Amino acid sequence: MTEHEHSGPGFASPEEALRQPPEQFVYVACLYEGTGISQPDFLAVVDTDPESSSYSQVIERLSMPNVGDELHHFGWNACSSACHSDIARDTLIIPGFRSSRLHIVDVSEPRRPRIRKVVEAEDLARGCGYSGPHTVHCMPGGIVTVSMLGDRDGNAPGGFAVLDARDFSVLGRWEEQQDEQQLMYDFWYQPRHNTLVSSEWAAPNTFKDGFDPADVAAGKYGRQLHFWDLERKVKTQTLDLGDEGLIPLEIRWQHDPESLQGFVGATLSSNILRFHKPNGSWASENVIDVANEELEGWPLPGGVPGLITDIVLSMDDRDLFFSNWLHGDLRHYDVSDPTNPQLRSQVWLGGLLGRDGGHPKAERPLTGGPQMLQCSLDGERVYVTNSLYSTWDNQFYPGLEGWMTKLDRQADGTYSLDPNFFIDFTKLSGGAARPHEIHLPAGDCTTEIFP
Repeated sequence: MTEHEHSGPGFASPEEALRQPPEQFVYVACLYEGTGISQPDFLAVVDTDPESSSYSQVIERLSMPNVGDELHHFGWNACSSACHSDIARDTLIIPGFRSSRLHIVDVSEPRRPRIRKVVEAEDLARGCGYSGPHTVHCMPGGIVTVSMLGDRDGNAPGGFAVLDARDFSVLGRWEEQQDEQQLMYDFWYQPRHNTLVSSEWAAPNTFKDGFDPADVAAGKYGRQLHFWDLERKVKTQTLDLGDEGLIPLEIRWQHDPESLQGFVGATLSSNILRFHKPNGSWASENVIDVANEELEGWPLPGGVPGLITDIVLSMDDRDLFFSNWLHGDLRHYDVSDPTNPQLRSQVWLGGLLGRDGGHPKAERPLTGGPQMLQCSLDGERVYVTNSLYSTWDNQFYPGLEGWMTKLDRQADGTYSLDPNFFIDFTKLSGGAARPHEIHLPAGDCTTEIFP
């Protein structure tokens, strides 16, 4: 990897990102949806400076203007791919996954976020015809692109919405044509290869009230990756992942801008697949398999799946982390050889299997399992929260109580719990909230794409 000429926001290369100082705080999307508490969701600012007197505490919170948004994933107005832009990285776009609102949040004072603007669901539907906003990525050309999981009524097909990165008006759809593509979830792109890749969950009306296994058999959940021409905005290839790739959610292309490979977590089949381009077209292979586990009282045949709900790849492309939300373990693999990952660390946090290692600062056993993950730019820390999606939380972990903790890299390269970092979200004023996605204030391993 080489340094790229860079004059805009973000970093010139992964190497430059690796050299950044440790983050002093992080942003966390927190929700009340599904908890029985009728209050607006909020963005939390969490102190991550071990030398601070408020270490491991929520030091600021920005409530959204409305109740019922279900904050989920969020992203920046500008990142490292906007290398020649004069747009400052000073705004977070925070979708309400359930409400389809987009909250435009000013973080020009990074520890004091404030609402700048709200794009209502009606405006979004009128501008692009979609609902269910999910992944947010800035893109070259002064735009922000958002994956949208459904049409204006919450059915398939989904697609992409485009916002102006300066005034956040809805510009329309990103794709020129869908070419029979129906389902949508996450996406990543590589400018040097003129390629965007998207994954599949389901239409919002399929998953919003809970998980029904019959919907998998009926083909309502995804099993494909879609590859798009970034400039022409048309799909060039669809890759069917088969039974080893059921519900492919989070995509993590390698950060090396020359790379033609990456990973996707297949949630229901509990596999990590490597996608690559060996002979001019895209292919995939299963590189990690998490076996189902038998559990007395489990209602479905075949045992409990790990349910890989999030994955994150370190900035140097050497360490892969993923969460088995139902089993309850957070795994770390050495992927220096992407074709042959090696398990290095495994930490148990909650889960259904009864192997919870707990946390020394927790007053009770942990509910839920490790879910959303974020890795520091230098690869020394991994943050984790436990909420997946409100109705699924309540279906699989009735009474789920929100928590957040982190792992630290050890001298031998493995990762273990920080005994001093733990947030019990039932202790916050206003009632028990549930934490979801985590982002660092200067960009991180899930936001930075390099030109």
